[in-house]
Amino acid sequence: MDFRLSERHQAFQKEASDFADSLPEQRDEEFYDTVREELVKRGWLALAWPEEYGGKGATPMEQMVFNEVMGYRRIPSGNMGTMWVGPALMLYGTPEQKERYLPGITSGRDIWCTLYSEPGAGSDLAALQTRAERDGDDFIVNGQKIWTSGAHRSNWGWLAVRTDPNVPKHKGMSLFCLPMDAPGISIRPLVNMAGDHEFNEVFFDNVRIPAKNLVGEENRGWYTLAVALDFERSSIGSTSGARRTLDDFIGLIKSKQASLNEQTRARLVDCVVAAQVLRFVGYRIAAEQEKTGIAPTLLAQMAKLSAMELNQRVTNMTMGVLGMHSQGHRAGAPGEQYSHGFLRSVANTIEGGTSEIQRNVIATRGLGLPRG
Repeated sequence: MDFRLSERHQAFQKEASDFADSLPEQRDEEFYDTVREELVKRGWLALAWPEEYGGKGATPMEQMVFNEVMGYRRIPSGNMGTMWVGPALMLYGTPEQKERYLPGITSGRDIWCTLYSEPGAGSDLAALQTRAERDGDDFIVNGQKIWTSGAHRSNWGWLAVRTDPNVPKHKGMSLFCLPMDAPGISIRPLVNMAGDHEFNEVFFDNVRIPAKNLVGEENRGWYTLAVALDFERSSIGSTSGARRTLDDFIGLIKSKQASLNEQTRARLVDCVVAAQVLRFVGYRIAAEQEKTGIAPTLLAQMAKLSAMELNQRVTNMTMGVLGMHSQGHRAGAPGEQYSHGFLRSVANTIEGGTSEIQRNVIATRGLGLPRG
């Protein structure tokens, strides 16, 4: 494929860049609200969604260009609703569900969280034990979820539960749309080692969900979830953040007129080359999706795995070069950006599926190798 952007894509890249440059620099809650409002006005919050569902009907390559611009400037341009809940609902939701949920996502009115992982079911997601039992026109949910990003700011949850405990684990799961203010839900914060409150524990005590909130077939939720995970992992695989960290780091070294030893220079070059290769992998994913209409599973898994491991290599390198200057973790301290990035990157090879799981998926689903 030709990795050069067309004139149309270059024009859109400039339009997105001009928009990003017009935003205020202060990163607070008001900033994120402003970004969401402006994206909604331009129809960019769900850029690649079909127009019939409230999107802009942009091509996957246009979405890729947009993600690059926003990711490089560290501007949040999407959320769980736009990136995988909505696309999964378009494929598996009923007409009534699409009419009910999709407008709330494209308008920015509804914020979604993903309720998958449990204390005993993370990488082996099919081992989840949170139960949903039928009771007339409702399902009653009991159990616990963990590492739920943004649950404290969400009004809807994308919930995976076990609806039949008497069959093989992949065959007894179902997916629901869950209002997060339903009686019986309690949320507890989990502060990560970087000092951020991203994650939460979520507990369910006889929570009632209307049966009409079931997405897809009962007990066949694993197959819907697998597709949603492909959407998630293809979006996680962006390398724009790593490229920005590398560019900032190189600028810092130049400003201090510091000299790097041969080994460090080699590590830096290796990271820069890897970031560029992964950028082209992203372009290839977009090109394949434009050609076939399907997100390529193998490439999506490769992008997620490689991008997360690259991010850890980059943050490890910056910490090593900066030495004691990288230890100031308090806000505004010299090196705070790099120490925070290093601490946060520890989770990269766990969240969204561990690196070990990604390699297994690439081997079996992507390369057709037998299971061990």
